[in-house]
Amino acid sequence: MPAKNPTLHGNAPDKASLALLLIDVINDLEFPEGDQLLQYALPMAKAIADLKRRAKEAGVPVIYANDNFGRWQSNFNSQVEHCLQDEVRGRPVVELLKPQDDDYFVLKPKHSGFYSTALDVLLKYLQVESVILCGIAANICVLFTANDAYMRDFHLYVPRDCVASNTVEENRLALEQMEKVLKADVRSSGELDLAKLNRKRG
Repeated sequence: MPAKNPTLHGNAPDKASLALLLIDVINDLEFPEGDQLLQYALPMAKAIADLKRRAKEAGVPVIYANDNFGRWQSNFNSQVEHCLQDEVRGRPVVELLKPQDDDYFVLKPKHSGFYSTALDVLLKYLQVESVILCGIAANICVLFTANDAYMRDFHLYVPRDCVASNTVEENRLALEQMEKVLKADVRSSGELDLAKLNRKRG
């Protein structure tokens, strides 16, 4: 029998072998190390914005996996509005990476994008086999999400210019860990042929 509801949405691709996952980029950076992180997050955001544009052109769905930052009575849209309308440190990052109508999002209560979220279900629905992980911080939430993705047998890409941490050294060590242990491809975003990758595992 045909599925009762064969399509769960009408905007983003129903099937893709590759997905772009943006981790905690909707972030006001209003914490003690925020100034330090901003100097690395801003160039990261510019690289991600270009990667996201190319992802759209290649038919690659974009998924925001964002912390709720303890605001249990808020939703993703209110997080975006807070970062864009209030005078917060992370505003220039969010202005570059604000979500579009056809983007997906999941709110995460902890470090990993998979923990207590619908991300696993969404990726299975889309038939995704490979994920590109971008965002902040590389040594915390990106790393935790990469660990969980690896344990679920996703092929990982973590472009080195699309993640940021509080220090260059922390970023480097996190990328080394993901490359060595999780078999992640950490080449720069400009080196990724998204259309080819999306076909390759489709």
